[in-house]
Amino acid sequence: MYYVLWFAHPLLQTVVAGVMVWRKLHRKFPVFFAYIVSQILAFSVLFPIYYYSSNFVHYFYAYWASAAISVVLGFKVIHEIFVDVFRPYHALKDLGSVLFKWAGLVMLLVAGVVAASSTAASDGPIVQAILTMQTSVRLIQCGLVLFLLVFSKYLGVSWRQHSFGIALGFGTFASIELLLVALGASSLGVGTMSRSIINMSAYNCAIVVWLAYALAKSPVRDNSVNMLRTQRWEQSLHEIQYPATSDSLIPMFEGMVDRALSRTKGNALVAQTEMPLPLASANAISSPPDLNYSPLSPHGIISKT
Repeated sequence: MYYVLWFAHPLLQTVVAGVMVWRKLHRKFPVFFAYIVSQILAFSVLFPIYYYSSNFVHYFYAYWASAAISVVLGFKVIHEIFVDVFRPYHALKDLGSVLFKWAGLVMLLVAGVVAASSTAASDGPIVQAILTMQTSVRLIQCGLVLFLLVFSKYLGVSWRQHSFGIALGFGTFASIELLLVALGASSLGVGTMSRSIINMSAYNCAIVVWLAYALAKSPVRDNSVNMLRTQRWEQSLHEIQYPATSDSLIPMFEGMVDRALSRTKGNALVAQTEMPLPLASANAISSPPDLNYSPLSPHGIISKT
């Protein structure tokens, strides 16, 4: 059963990759397609080393190297799904990209701290760092599924869309793997082989979910479903990111100057009509004062980019 489940991984993943190329989904989700191809290549390298090599050290380093690549690509897939979900909302998408960069930096810092504080009796600092990053990615994948389930109606995302299917497959597998890790750390007595079989079965189920969503036709996103609350979030973030104060002061100052000029000229005209001066005084006045001020200089204005 162990070998059957292991061989099922590349077979199902090859079918998923072929369907993605056929449906041209590899252009829409290039990172997820790269993740599927990397898993096929990892099996083609790991299984010969595991079956034919007598030195377990070779398999050890090859396995954890492929696990590190899988963790990095898995994290990038989460960002790709997030960008696809928030594609109509540019400000929210930019904010999410910044948050993902900070999350990746925090994951690297936590992995470095765990690797530096690992004891000699453990599997080693590199293995501990990879395990920490893998656990963090699994938690984010579970959170992504919960996020889509809760906020799908606010974002206009249907459960039949491809991005939702990719997140659902990752989230299902991540939740089962985290549960197995908790069982392994507890005293319930679950064996290593049993955990491996359950883990591989869950991953095969995730691949089947991806295959089903790749074969299904994703519905067109209906923008009328988008709620006003999400649009208000988008507008608020856009106003915070691009404040319009520097541009809005220009017409206000120009209007104040125009009103002041018109009021001054009007007062002067009223004074001349209501209180006529004597002829000698009128002849003494050579010309009215020049009230044509120069317009405001635009040199201090910062253009909005």
